[in-house]
Amino acid sequence: MADRTVEVYRVQELESVLDSLYGTSVEGATERYANLINDFKNKYGVAPEFIGRSPGRVNIVGEHIDYEGYSVLPMAIRQDTIVAIGRASDLNVHVATLAPGLTEEEFTIDAERIGVALHTWVDYVKAAYIGVCKHLQRNSSTGLNLLIEGQVPQGSGLSSSAALVCATALAILGLLGETVLQAEVAQFTAECEKFVGTESGGMDQAISIMGELGKAKLVHFNPIRTEDAPLPKGASFVIANSLAVSKKAEGAARQYNMRVVECRLAAAVLGVKLGLEPDDVRAAQSKMLAGPKGSVTGAEAEVVKKYLDKEKYTQAELEQLLGVELEKMFEGNNNQLDELWPWCSGFNLRDRALHVYSEAARVVDFKAICDSEAKQDDEPKKLDKLATLMKQSHASCRYEYDCSCEELNHLVEASINAGALGSRLTGAGWGGCTVSLVPEGKVESFIAEVKQKYYMAKLEAKKLSQKDFKEDGKGGWEPVVGWKNVIFASPPGSGGAILDLTKFAS
Repeated sequence: MADRTVEVYRVQELESVLDSLYGTSVEGATERYANLINDFKNKYGVAPEFIGRSPGRVNIVGEHIDYEGYSVLPMAIRQDTIVAIGRASDLNVHVATLAPGLTEEEFTIDAERIGVALHTWVDYVKAAYIGVCKHLQRNSSTGLNLLIEGQVPQGSGLSSSAALVCATALAILGLLGETVLQAEVAQFTAECEKFVGTESGGMDQAISIMGELGKAKLVHFNPIRTEDAPLPKGASFVIANSLAVSKKAEGAARQYNMRVVECRLAAAVLGVKLGLEPDDVRAAQSKMLAGPKGSVTGAEAEVVKKYLDKEKYTQAELEQLLGVELEKMFEGNNNQLDELWPWCSGFNLRDRALHVYSEAARVVDFKAICDSEAKQDDEPKKLDKLATLMKQSHASCRYEYDCSCEELNHLVEASINAGALGSRLTGAGWGGCTVSLVPEGKVESFIAEVKQKYYMAKLEAKKLSQKDFKEDGKGGWEPVVGWKNVIFASPPGSGGAILDLTKFAS
C-alpha cells in the first residue's frame, strides 16, 4: 500500500471525529475525551493543545516471529491510550496519569540526559520522547505537560506498552507540528522499546499506528508495510484475559529476550552448519534463515531437525561452534543481556526454530484462506481452516516456544469447550490474553459459558486472585475492572491519530 501520513483531525466538536475513529464502538468516547480535557485544565491550568491516541492490538496469528523478520497478522482493538499535551512554562516534561496508584514524574527536555532503567511506567513515556527527538534530530524547544488515560489492560498481552509509547509520540509530534508517515512512526516507536530493555520486533507498533477500522492487517517488515486481510463473515474474535499478568519489561531477560537470543543463535548455528561464510553467518544471526522475502516452504523444518540435533546447547558448545564469545555476538544489546548469561543453563535452539518456521507458514496460509474467493456456503469451511491454524499456533507456542502458562492453557481449553472454533494465546505469552474465533450468533452464550468454566471455576479453586474480583450484588462475583474489560468481542479498530484541539471550544 502507498505510504500514508498519520491522520490529524482538526477538532471543532468531538462527536464527528470520534465517530470516525471508533465507528460502532464509539459509545462513551465523547465523555471520556471531554473528561481528559477537563482534567488536564484542572491539573495544568490551561487547555491541552493536542491529543494523541493509539490502540492496543490482538495478534490473530504469527506469534514471536516479527523480530525474526517474518510477517504477522494482527488487528487493532477498540481499547486505546489517549495522551493530552500542552506547553509547559519551564524546560521539563511533566507526566501525570488518571490511573490510580501511579506517581507523577518530570524529566528534562534534553533527550541525551534522560535516564531510562527503572522499570516504572514513565520509562515508556521517556522512551517515546527520546524516540521522537532522535527521529527529528532535535529536542523540544519548550517544556511539555502530559496527561495520560489508558484502557488497554497492563500485562494482558494486548500491547499496553506500545499503545502508551505510540500515543505519547503522536501527541508530541502533534504539538511540534510535524507531519510524519505512519511507517516512520511505527519504525521509530518499535526502536523505543529497546530503551526499556525489550527487543521489540515492530508488530505492536505497526498495527497500533497503521490499523484501520474494520480491517485486520498482514504486517511485513524491513521495511514496515501492511496489506488488508479480509476476515471471513460469520464469526467474531473474542478476547479473554487469563488474569495471569505478563509484564514484559520486568521479566524480559528471562522470558521474551531469551527467546530473541535463542532464535538469533539458531540462525547463526544453521548458517555455520550450512557452510556460510563468517560475514554471511553474522548477517543470518540478525534473523532466522528464510527464503526470498521470508517465504516458507516447509523444507526449513527438515533442515532444523537435521542440523540443530541437540535439545539444548550450552554457552561453551555454542562458542566453539560459532568461533566467537556470545557476549561479543550481542555487543550493543548489553542492557538486555546483562542478566541473561549468569541465569541461563542452556539454549533450546531446535524447538524455537521449529516454532518460527511453522508459525510463519501458518501466517501465509491464514492470509491465503482469507483472500480466497468463496461462495456463501463455503464460509464455514474457511472458518474451520482458520480455526485449525489458530489451534496449531497455540500448540506450537505451548510446546515449542514455551511461552504459554497453566492459566492460558486452561482458558484455551475452556474456550474450545464453550463453542470456540479455534483459540490461542495472543501477545508475548506467560500470561495475558487469548483470542478465540467464535460463530457470530454464539458470542453471548460463549462469553457466559467461559465466565463459568474458567473464571468462576478458577476463583472457586483459588487459582485466581480474590483481589481481582468483587461481589456483583446478585450473590456472585465480577472482576473489579468489569466483565467488559476482561472478556469481550472486538471488531478491528482504527490506528493511531492526532487530534488538534487548537480550534476546539470546550
